[in-house]
Amino acid sequence: MELFIFIFIILVASILQTSTGFGFSILATPFLLLLFKPMEAIQINLILSLFISVALLTKIKEDIDYGILKRFIIGSTVGLPIGIMVFLFLDVKNLILGIGLIILGLTLLLLLKFRITQTKGKDITIGGLSGMLTSSIGMPGPPLLLYFSGTDTEKAKLRGTTLAFYLFIYFMSLLIQVIFTGTNKTIWLSSLFAIPVVFIGLFLGQLLFKVINQNFFRIFTNIILLFTGIYMLIEGWK
Repeated sequence: MELFIFIFIILVASILQTSTGFGFSILATPFLLLLFKPMEAIQINLILSLFISVALLTKIKEDIDYGILKRFIIGSTVGLPIGIMVFLFLDVKNLILGIGLIILGLTLLLLLKFRITQTKGKDITIGGLSGMLTSSIGMPGPPLLLYFSGTDTEKAKLRGTTLAFYLFIYFMSLLIQVIFTGTNKTIWLSSLFAIPVVFIGLFLGQLLFKVINQNFFRIFTNIILLFTGIYMLIEGWK
């Protein structure tokens, strides 16, 4: 049963990541935490997310905003070491609860049509927050999604820039996680087993990306975030 759940999580999360640019970690991390130890769940997420980013790089090169990407990377170099300290000292229940609160807070702001003016300073700040969340819980997406949605960024640019940033942030976070917390056979065997499922998700996600419009994209995003956030809150309070 757990194997089936694992495959389902990876497949759905891969489809979302490919079609939206942010869905894998937001959907996968909370549910992987229910199947694996925190270190294992986060490192499996980082490995598979890194694999997806590499696989999609050639498809999204033309959609990347390189100026924003550079500022995200600069900001993340500050956030990464803060995030690993959070992970090392935070209880797993508080970790799950914190993820739920972050996701629900993000969803509320999106539903209220939160708007923000993009600046170079805000790019760096968002990169820092994303770096902190990646090395702590393996989830860089929430601040990026809120920022891009708040600035009404076109879906192709959102997907391209976030996936390119993930290539850097996931690699650095995985490296930091392994150095500070170690790793084990379960992480790498589970990741290897999941790669064929990821390939299927990549294919289906590319098809979905071509047919969804901007309005449906926003609605779908909010539904996924709302469901995941509520589920994590319930698990965190148990």
